[in-house]
Amino acid sequence: MNTVDKSIKLAELLQLEAVQHNLSVPRLVEKVLERQEGTLTATGAVQVHTGKYTGRSPQDKFIVDEESVTSKIDWGNVNQPFSAELFDSLYNKVLRYLSEQDELFTFNGFAGADARYRLPILVVNEYAWHNLFAKQLFIRPTEEELAEHDPQFTIISAPGFKADPAVDGTHSETFIIVSFERKVILIGGTEYAGEMKKSIFSIMNYLLPEQNILPMHCSANVGTEGDVALFFGLSGTGKTTLSADPKRRLIGDDEHGWSSSGVFNIEGGCYAKCVNLSEEKEPQIYNAIRFGAVLENVVVNEDSRLPDYDDVSLTENTRAAYPLQAIDNIVDPSVAGHPTTIIFLTADAFGVLPPISRLTKEQAMYHFLSGYTSKLAGTERGITSPVATFSTCFGSPFLPRRAGEYAKMLGEMIDQHNVSVYLVNTGWTGGEYGVGQRMKLQYTRSMVQAALEGELRNAETVQDQIFGLQVPTHVPGVPDEVLQPAKAWKDPQAYEVKAQELAMKFKDNFKHFSEGLDAIKNAGGPLI
Repeated sequence: MNTVDKSIKLAELLQLEAVQHNLSVPRLVEKVLERQEGTLTATGAVQVHTGKYTGRSPQDKFIVDEESVTSKIDWGNVNQPFSAELFDSLYNKVLRYLSEQDELFTFNGFAGADARYRLPILVVNEYAWHNLFAKQLFIRPTEEELAEHDPQFTIISAPGFKADPAVDGTHSETFIIVSFERKVILIGGTEYAGEMKKSIFSIMNYLLPEQNILPMHCSANVGTEGDVALFFGLSGTGKTTLSADPKRRLIGDDEHGWSSSGVFNIEGGCYAKCVNLSEEKEPQIYNAIRFGAVLENVVVNEDSRLPDYDDVSLTENTRAAYPLQAIDNIVDPSVAGHPTTIIFLTADAFGVLPPISRLTKEQAMYHFLSGYTSKLAGTERGITSPVATFSTCFGSPFLPRRAGEYAKMLGEMIDQHNVSVYLVNTGWTGGEYGVGQRMKLQYTRSMVQAALEGELRNAETVQDQIFGLQVPTHVPGVPDEVLQPAKAWKDPQAYEVKAQELAMKFKDNFKHFSEGLDAIKNAGGPLI
C-alpha cells in the first residue's frame, strides 16, 4: 500500500494564508490580547505566563551531529549530539503541526549590530507573544533591508508541539535542537521565550570565531572619550548595576562580538531580570517596561493591573523584554571601538579575593576560563556554607566550541589592543558569608571608576600571596585596609584556611580543561 507523503517544506509553510509576516508592535500586541495569550498591564507592557517551564531547559538542548561540524564541537553535557535522521523526522513533524494552526507569525531581522558581521535570521512562531519577544530582542531591519532580507538561519518555535522521547530521540517533551548544516533552530514543548534568545547566542558563539571575532557574554558601555569597557559576571555579581552608569552610554547588556574593528552588540534589546525591581534602584529598566515590552511570569494586580516585582510566587526568574531604544543614554547603532578596560566581576562569599586586582594576560585568560562566583548558604536546599560556582567564559551553557579557542582569542585581543583587565570582588570582606559583610557598593563603584579612568594602570601594587594577583595599595575613595583581604579579617589563620580552600577549588575546576592550557594554568592560577 502506498503511504501518503505528509511532509511540507518551510517555503510552503511561509506561503500559507495563516502566516502573518513582520507585524508591527501594536498589531502584535493586539494579536496577543485577541488570542488571549496575555494581558495588558497599567504600564502598557504585555504580561504572559510561560507555563511549567519558567527558565531554560539545558538537558533538552542538542546539536545535530553533522560531518561539517562534528570535529569542532565540544561534545558533552552542554553540547549533546542528536542524529541527523531523527532531526529530519522531528523537523517534518513540527512543520506539519504548524501548517495546521489557525495563525502563525514571522519576524525577519538580524543578530549583530555591525552590518559587516551580522547574521540575517528568520523567526517562525506559533504564539504572537513569542513573535513580539523576537521583535524586541533581535535587531529590526529597515524597510530597505527587509526588502532584500535573505535569512541565513531560521528559528522555528512550536511550544504546543510535544515530542515523544521514545520515538523522537529527545529526553522529554521539550527540545531545543540546532542544525548548523540545515541552518535551523528547532524549538518545541516549552513556552519559555528565552530559549530563542540563547539559541541565537549559541550559534553566534560557533559562527563568529570563524570570522576571527570573539563572541562574549558580557555587558559593554562607552565613556565620553570613546573609551569602551566590558563587564563579565554571573548572576548576582552586580554586572547590570555597575555597567548602567549615567556617565557612560550603554552598548548592550548581555551579548557582544569583538572584531578587528571593535565591539558590537549581538542583540537589539534587553532581557532583564525583574525580581525586586524598583524605580529607585534600577530606573533604566523600570522605565523601559512600557508599551510593547513583554513581562514574563510577573504577577500583576487583577484590579490596578500594576506589576508586583516583589512577588516571586510564579518564579524568581521573572523577566522583561524590551528594545534598547527604550533606554536613554545608549549607543545607536550598538557599535563602538576596541575596549580599553575589561572588568571580571565575582561575588566571592568566601571573603578572600581582593576587592580589585590587576590581571596579567595569563591571569585574565585563567579567570575568563574559570568564570567564578559563589552560591550562598540558604539559596538552595542543602547549602549550609558558600559553594564555589564556575561557568566557563562566564557563559558555559552557550559555548559550542572548546573553551580554549575563546580564551586564546581573548589573550590575543588583550595583547593587540593593550587592554587593562581587572578582577573585581563585589562579595564579602572581613570574613566569609555570615561572618563578614558585603563589600560596600560605594567602594566598588570607586574602584571600577578608577579602573575605567586609567588610574590603576600603573598604580603601585602588592602581590596576593595565595592567588598571585596584583592588588593596588591605594584607590581613591576606598580605605587602604579594605583592599587587602588578609588585613580585613580579624582572624589571620581563619583567612589563610579559607583562602587555601578557594584556591584549591580553582585548581580542581581547571583540571577539566584538557586542550593544552598548562601555560595558562601555571602562569595565571593560584600560587599554591
